[in-house]
Amino acid sequence: MELLNIDKIAKKLAIESNDLIHFGDYKAKLKQSLYEKIKNNENGKLILVSAITPTKAGEGKTTTTIALADALNKLNIKCLPLLREPSMGPTFGLKGGATGGGKATIEPSMDINLHFTGDMHALTSSINLISAVIDNSIYQGNPLNIDENRILWKRALDCNDRELREVEIGLGSKVNGIRRKENFVITVASELMAILCIAKDDNDFIERVNNILIAYSKDNKPIYLKELHIENAIYLLMKEALLPNLVQTGENNPCLVHGGPFANIAHGCASLIGSKYALKLAPIVLEEAGFAADLGAEKFLDIKCREGKLKPSAVVLVATIRALKTHGGQEFEDLAIKNLKALEIGSENLLKHYENLRKFNVPVVVALNHFESDDKEEIELLENILNKNNIKFAFLDGYLKGSEGSIDLANKVLEALDTNNKELNYVYDLNDSIKTKIEKIAKNIYGAKEVEYSDLALEHLKVLEDEKRENYYVCMAKTPQSLSDDSKLINVPKDFTLHIKDLYVSNGAKFIVVLCGNILTMPGLPKIPRAVNFK
Repeated sequence: MELLNIDKIAKKLAIESNDLIHFGDYKAKLKQSLYEKIKNNENGKLILVSAITPTKAGEGKTTTTIALADALNKLNIKCLPLLREPSMGPTFGLKGGATGGGKATIEPSMDINLHFTGDMHALTSSINLISAVIDNSIYQGNPLNIDENRILWKRALDCNDRELREVEIGLGSKVNGIRRKENFVITVASELMAILCIAKDDNDFIERVNNILIAYSKDNKPIYLKELHIENAIYLLMKEALLPNLVQTGENNPCLVHGGPFANIAHGCASLIGSKYALKLAPIVLEEAGFAADLGAEKFLDIKCREGKLKPSAVVLVATIRALKTHGGQEFEDLAIKNLKALEIGSENLLKHYENLRKFNVPVVVALNHFESDDKEEIELLENILNKNNIKFAFLDGYLKGSEGSIDLANKVLEALDTNNKELNYVYDLNDSIKTKIEKIAKNIYGAKEVEYSDLALEHLKVLEDEKRENYYVCMAKTPQSLSDDSKLINVPKDFTLHIKDLYVSNGAKFIVVLCGNILTMPGLPKIPRAVNFK
């Protein structure tokens, strides 16, 4: 493929070169001056792209998003996709990069997957500056009376490194600081990433940063970041990182990439600032949310749409026959073998996610990524199941054919856009108690029979209630491999209990983060990491 200079890509959105901050020939950031010029434009229509519960077989959500955007542009309908920035953790770990595949990619893919425009580095630096100032305050006489055993803020690294989950710092002589236990999180799991992606503008970002709850004092009083007086330093480190990034698809159509919280341990959506720009620049905007509809889509609709006053016009739900057969119990090694029974059983997962999304009052189109191994009888069976349930669907070949293989999906999505005139429903009311919010998500989205809390979770829940933080959003942190909190329970688990291990507040983001089961905020590398395959 031949890439176009980023100025030519920008012109497709009526953006002039002087409204860009250039990072070489093929990457740029959109300046604030651009938003001032376009802020009075009418908002475009927003389409969310989600997926079934992920499997080893793969679903191709990002590939579908890119192929659909290219197909709409091929139909002369200006469409702008907004994707999350890849983290180097999964890029070098198990999952790999996040720039699509085959003939449906965003470019320059290697740059985007690695250093890109420096947003992840700015975040990591800012996160660790906060930690350094907290520890220095304690070392320099502890004027805030910080309890070193109740420091909530954690250092971060944009890398999968299990050794950093639990560490001890300040070892050696007293000049090395105060000895204490510390935990690292991966950068995308930090509250600062959540704030980057939920902030409406620069002022909102600064206000949220100031409201971060960093620790408790020895006399049990909450301590906020504003008491460190470093908000301006954080803002200056993050100033350019707050600006959306412009790149292009493999078919030379514009694409925005900005922010990258994981959907299993954070809220899984690109930035609200990116959405604001995109909706003013194009009549149709595609946004991809992380993992399956029970995680990324629920948080997109319950958190991001509510906070940003957004209303999606449709949702695309991505699935594959291979993945559905996996949910039906077929072994990964045998997925090329026809198995109608496994497909019929596994289709329950697709129907469950479809049913969940319809609860939000948005039209849903199912996108079925086609594989060469898909048997004719399997295709007919799945078509019959979807038709029986009155579900709009389209097969696509975006990976192999790019836009050409996605025209049918594009037309089905355009049809769905004309059917949405209802108000968006939410799973919970912001005035609900924390327990009620958790229970509504657990039972209405995951299908749990009951919710069980650990003693630690109940202890921290009482603290949150006493501190009057009940009107915050709930951000569930759980395995993406299952609708439950047990990754081994595939397809649609029945009569299960959702286990709440712990709760904590991301006060700047206004989230109550709920840790379900054995969720890790610092992943590890697999036996053979993808880092060994880079050339």
